[in-house]
Amino acid sequence: MDNIRNFSIIAHIDHGKSTLADRLIEHCGGLSSREMKEQVLDSLELERERGITIKAQSVFLEYSTKEGTNYQLNLIDTPGHVDFSYEVSRSLAACEGAILLVDASQGVEAQTVSTCYTAIEQGVNIFPVLNKIDLPQADPDKVRKEIEEIIGIDASDCPEISAKNGQGIDNLLEQLVVQVPPPDDADDSLQALIIDSWFDQYLGVVSLIRIFSGSIDLGQKVKISSNNQIHTVEKIGVFTPKPEDRKSLSKGDVGFICAGVREVRGAPVGDTICLPKDTKILPGFKKINPQVFAALYPLDSGEFESFRESLEKLAINDAALSFHPEQSQALGSGFRCGFLGTLHMEIVIERIKKRVWHRASSYRSYGCL
Repeated sequence: MDNIRNFSIIAHIDHGKSTLADRLIEHCGGLSSREMKEQVLDSLELERERGITIKAQSVFLEYSTKEGTNYQLNLIDTPGHVDFSYEVSRSLAACEGAILLVDASQGVEAQTVSTCYTAIEQGVNIFPVLNKIDLPQADPDKVRKEIEEIIGIDASDCPEISAKNGQGIDNLLEQLVVQVPPPDDADDSLQALIIDSWFDQYLGVVSLIRIFSGSIDLGQKVKISSNNQIHTVEKIGVFTPKPEDRKSLSKGDVGFICAGVREVRGAPVGDTICLPKDTKILPGFKKINPQVFAALYPLDSGEFESFRESLEKLAINDAALSFHPEQSQALGSGFRCGFLGTLHMEIVIERIKKRVWHRASSYRSYGCL
């Protein structure tokens, strides 16, 4: 437990979060140089096309300090755009610390402040880091002052790095294991928080979890708290970032679990996985309200039910998406969908088209304050 460090990378959009994640994976040997590519944690095709992070991703890394102490690092890369702030808050719930990455040429920006305050509200230790110091216009002293004056945290000793060329990564890792605290030493029975879920046509619902107490073993029976359904653990493991099967996960670990859940909403995000006889649950996540609405209709009215199923599968993976059936005299049956912003809406429509293999038409949208 003392050698586990769970942390996120939070920042304004385009300040270098995914690039830093690439360098940390490369430095810690998560992937060989032949397997490395840019935005290695951005697995969605849309993320690569747009050059942004949409879904938070976790990776298990092993790091040995200069003194020879071995640490287990669980890194969660997060989106920077305001429309995906819910992904950030969920990721932070699994962490004890967060790297606040600030572009040394741009300084503190809107999402820098927003994500930092989200982390502070959740009791996460903030570790400021200056990125892009290799740029000619970089001004580290000015940005340090901005961090201290605008956000109110000490930045006098924050590392200066270039995630692009790997400058300062050694020093960053050495400071990281000191600045980020280990998980709390809880001795209760199993309590695991579902951070994210997605549907696999072969495995059913796959859940990304953080274990706060106890442990999960292969073949063990566990309960999903919200519906009291009991399942047998069929597959567990971690992402390195490739999936790597394990026989067990212990307190402090972040990994994935497959427990034969076939119902699309059988393991909702924010739910607690516990032992069959337990009733104690973790706080979960605050429900978020949509800000933008659009009506989506399948072009072929005969595909309404399959369109509904596609939206349900997408909603497992995107807890900020809401939808309700709607009827139109002109377009037939469809859904009134709620999103966190216009970019979120565009991304959902593109994911429906590309990944769920349905064409969707949007005929009207409304703003909602």
